[in-house]
Amino acid sequence: MEGQTGKGEWIYGRRPVAEVFRAARRHVHELLMVEEGRETPELAQLRAAAARAGASVRKVSRRDLDDLTQNGHHQGVAVRTGGFPYVCVEEVAGLVEKRKDALVLILDHLEDPQNLGSLLRTADAAGVHAVVIPEDRAVGVTPAVVRASAGASEHMRVARVVNLVRAMELLKKAGLWTVGLDMEGDDVRPYTAIDFKDRIGIVIGSEGHGLKRLTRETCDFIARLPMAGQVASLNAAVAGAVCLYEAVRQRQ
Repeated sequence: MEGQTGKGEWIYGRRPVAEVFRAARRHVHELLMVEEGRETPELAQLRAAAARAGASVRKVSRRDLDDLTQNGHHQGVAVRTGGFPYVCVEEVAGLVEKRKDALVLILDHLEDPQNLGSLLRTADAAGVHAVVIPEDRAVGVTPAVVRASAGASEHMRVARVVNLVRAMELLKKAGLWTVGLDMEGDDVRPYTAIDFKDRIGIVIGSEGHGLKRLTRETCDFIARLPMAGQVASLNAAVAGAVCLYEAVRQRQ
């Protein structure tokens, strides 16, 4: 799998690597740096961060790092880390109970790392308190997702659950109202007509399939985005971003 070995995960690129150190949620085994010319202040900061984290630093050739990252845009740095530190859904439920303004992003079987990464980056920017994703038939927080999120994933609470509907029901018992995005149905209302100021979970469907039937039925409300063009729907990451920032607008 891209970005992974038997001894951990390789995360590369200066911003993602810097966020791994900033978040300090993973164990970092080592930092690799391309041995080229004078070390910039940015690279010196990464070296210092590795020292604080107790990680070794190793100089490698650009070709070696190209091979390791499968010619990814590594910008001369990569770190070998432990796996992503998922939280349990019970922790998310406890957070919902404590916060009257809890904002949770629930993703119904997204498969594209770029979409998940983009949504995690937007979630971080929009002040989302937690993200819930399923374990099966869905992408997890892989190195490719970390890269797509520009490292924002490292700061997010992400719960990976066996049964998404059961997790939604647990969060609803904790006080969360759930809003699914869909385009069709008699129960669909404009997204701007939804009250996003309380404890809210925004539910985004998968690429090409949308919300699964049971997921949709579990939602308290179904919202749609206006579509004036010829294409039937928006990309999942874009649709999620629009809805998240409607929540931000209402809460301000």
